[in-house]
Amino acid sequence: MIDTDQVRKVARLARLQLTEAEEQQFTGQLNSILEYVRQLDELDTEDVLPTTRAIEVSNITRLDQLEVFVNREDILNSAPDREDDFFKVPKIMGGEE
Repeated sequence: MIDTDQVRKVARLARLQLTEAEEQQFTGQLNSILEYVRQLDELDTEDVLPTTRAIEVSNITRLDQLEVFVNREDILNSAPDREDDFFKVPKIMGGEE
């Protein structure tokens, strides 16, 4: 069982400021979740194969194919910012410009 002190500790680690009412609420909710998991532990899963999904799915994608776009200028004009024949993007590493 989870007590209020454990909820406070997790909240502090997550840098959350909880009211006393929220601490009580989360304590109850977390205990309900743990009780449900305990019920699941009682199920006999010995003959159940491990799966990653409940149903079989497949990824429907197309193959990447190189296509030449005839009007390069149209693409460059659609960019928010450009420099000569290139897209210009904000610098994300290093110091200020």
